[in-house]
Amino acid sequence: MSEMIEQRRKRAREIKAYGTVRKAVEAGSLEQFQDISLSEAVVLGFINQGVKTFIGIFGHGMTDVGEVLRIYEEEKAVKTVNVRNEVEASHAASMLKWKYGETAAVFTSIGPGALQAAAGSLVPLANGLGIYYLMGDETSHSEGPNMQQIPRREQELFLRFLSTLGPAYSLHTPEAVFTALKRGDAAVNGKAKHSPFYMLLPMNIQPKVMENCNLLEFPEKSVESKVISTDEKLFNSAVEAICDASRITVKVGGGAAHVPAEVFDEFLELTDAVYVHGPQVPGLYPYSRERNMSVGGSKGSICGNYAMNECDLAIVIGARGVCQWDSSGTAYRKAKRMVNINCEYEDLAQYNNSVRIQGDAEEVLLKLIGMLKNVKDKTSDPAWLKECTNKKMEWEAYKQLRYDHPVLLDEKRGRAILTEPAAIKKAVDFADRNDCIKIFDAGDVQANGFQIVTDERPGQTISDTGSSYMGFAVSSMLAFALEGGKDYPMAFTGDGSFMMNPQILIDAVEHGLRGMIVLFDNRRMGAITSLQHSQYEVEYKTDDTVAVDYVQMAEAVEGVKGFYGGETLEELEQALEQAYEYGGLSLVHIPVHYGKEELSGLGSFGDWNVGNWCERVQKLKHTIGF
Repeated sequence: MSEMIEQRRKRAREIKAYGTVRKAVEAGSLEQFQDISLSEAVVLGFINQGVKTFIGIFGHGMTDVGEVLRIYEEEKAVKTVNVRNEVEASHAASMLKWKYGETAAVFTSIGPGALQAAAGSLVPLANGLGIYYLMGDETSHSEGPNMQQIPRREQELFLRFLSTLGPAYSLHTPEAVFTALKRGDAAVNGKAKHSPFYMLLPMNIQPKVMENCNLLEFPEKSVESKVISTDEKLFNSAVEAICDASRITVKVGGGAAHVPAEVFDEFLELTDAVYVHGPQVPGLYPYSRERNMSVGGSKGSICGNYAMNECDLAIVIGARGVCQWDSSGTAYRKAKRMVNINCEYEDLAQYNNSVRIQGDAEEVLLKLIGMLKNVKDKTSDPAWLKECTNKKMEWEAYKQLRYDHPVLLDEKRGRAILTEPAAIKKAVDFADRNDCIKIFDAGDVQANGFQIVTDERPGQTISDTGSSYMGFAVSSMLAFALEGGKDYPMAFTGDGSFMMNPQILIDAVEHGLRGMIVLFDNRRMGAITSLQHSQYEVEYKTDDTVAVDYVQMAEAVEGVKGFYGGETLEELEQALEQAYEYGGLSLVHIPVHYGKEELSGLGSFGDWNVGNWCERVQKLKHTIGF
């Protein structure tokens, strides 16, 4: 045993020193053929692809991998982060990839822990983030039901379940690890739209030793290549559609998140188009630019939805066409045609009557820009930009009216308190002044948030609008501690979302997080209550009667500091200042108004195929025909 441990230590030291297994072998520091267990092969294979952060919870289904990680961490080759919930582990890994581009591995035991992590993996699945999931599984000998496996006498039920979500692999044979790592690399690193990869390790296979394992068989990380269609007819058709249109709207989603603002500037000027963004990418093109019409969709803006509803050509870039993103397919009701740009052909096929150009968003736009510079006859409606900018002025006045009336009498609490839009606006402005990263949780806070945010550069706001996962914001803050505190995060959350994942209060102290939770407490599921009121004029089972002292709750954890946000903007400003000065995790509790008063919220300006709206929305969609 001691000799095996020493060999592990040597491998850990050498891969840390050389970066990859191949470099260590070619330098003569590691022998090419060695005896190595499956557990170590997985860890070594991950490091070989640049994965050095492991986040999760150990259990009886992951003890052997845990022993490998212990030795590798002692040699400083990896960092292992123990948390208190597998969903939290997944959210932290998602943020590491989203904000910092770092691929992490989420590890879990067998059974419920794996299911928790799988639930959390909806975030990277929806948002195109590459993460490894390493999960214990039932033994391959099938000697009887294993504790925590799915209790049916069938083979590989977890593999079947996870394969429904995304690419998955069960390591029933140790030597298959190289194929698993290749497929994992393709999903996590290689595809244009990254994906989680689920790797299952049967408990009895983890310690099995591969004799004379060829270390040069370990695959390294793929370099992502930018793809672009070579079909000139498609580009000519796109330019023709642009030249024939006079009222053009460019709608941008997460697949265009790396396109520089300067490219959009040039493209918008050449096409005389206006710009609308999805809720995932505020700041990608500066809000202050004349052609930026803010967010569009079922919870969009006055100007964003006007630009979508009234255009005669929609140019859709890097989007899946999620129901709220394009008002369940009804947003482009006057468009005669579309140009759809995306790396994923499945997403290209979202709309009929469209020129479908497969490729990297920036590369496609640059090629179109080059072609449009040579165009002499371009149809334009000189009133289009003016109409849209007038609508943006209307939108700004609409929001400002709510900011100017920040306090309303709250029926439940029996006193005047801040409205949610006014409180969010104050916290957003504070975050922007102090260069904090804003993270929005699901629900009313998220919906109001992406209507309020006016970012001038990308990466300042992160919002999981893909899966709308309650508790994502607070849990994902842990990633900022794991990155050494490079940025200061502010998690914007509601009382419902916060109670989904409050364990960050403990893990923040454990791992040294400095950041702020801004908790907007309307004591209900506000987004659903408002939907019920809009559709059926009555609330049902989305309210609660329990008052919670979140300041006291936060301070029950030694090392966390709680602040009461007050009932005026001045009191809230003071609380935010005090919370920001604190050296660890702080929480600001803000009671916010809920009611049917017009000034209580920001409202909705688009359609959505839910509830008793379905008949009308579906009829409109099929009438439009896209």
